Amino acid sequence: MSPTGQIAGFVLAGGASSRMGRAKALLEIGGVPLLVRTVRLVESVAGPATVIGRPGAYESIGLRAIDDDVPGAGPLGAIATALRASSAPWNLVVACDLPYLTREWLEYVAKRALASSADAVLPINARGAEPLCAAYHKRGEAAIRAALARGVRKVTDGLRDLRVETIEPAEWKAFDSDGLLFKNMNSPEDYEEAKARLDAGARSGRT
Repeated sequence: MSPTGQIAGFVLAGGASSRMGRAKALLEIGGVPLLVRTVRLVESVAGPATVIGRPGAYESIGLRAIDDDVPGAGPLGAIATALRASSAPWNLVVACDLPYLTREWLEYVAKRALASSADAVLPINARGAEPLCAAYHKRGEAAIRAALARGVRKVTDGLRDLRVETIEPAEWKAFDSDGLLFKNMNSPEDYEEAKARLDAGARSGRT
């Protein structure tokens, strides 16, 4: 939780990594497992982060995970788990497979959330909302669990009863000149691209 106690951080790491063929959370970029990299970013904004995934799966890299409350419910269930586990009003929820995230962007999301009267603050792009790099208020848990009970699994469908504030492209593109902010890492090709870009950025002092 952040020093002010107003926002907590959660990293979702429960995916099957079927397209990658191996656990993508453990793949290294710059010598650091992707999950550790993401946890560190979230913690730089929201304080100690909680990983939601299979308990015991990440002990080898020094991280403890808590299991989903609703097994098999995908990211929507993980968001509900985060809100149940949290003691903070606002919660920064980030998927572990977004290698291009930056501290500056997450700080902006947190700032927008803390100033908002909505139940969720989500960036949006041409494809739609980006609910796995967003902030959720704890009061939204009941509506999300009600959607899960109805059999809803698509995250954006599960948020329909929440008051959502969007962050438009004109705003988030200031943090993403390359258009990669929400590009997730699903395949071996995505991994090689992320390694090449981020390792080059580190050598040039950009990251």
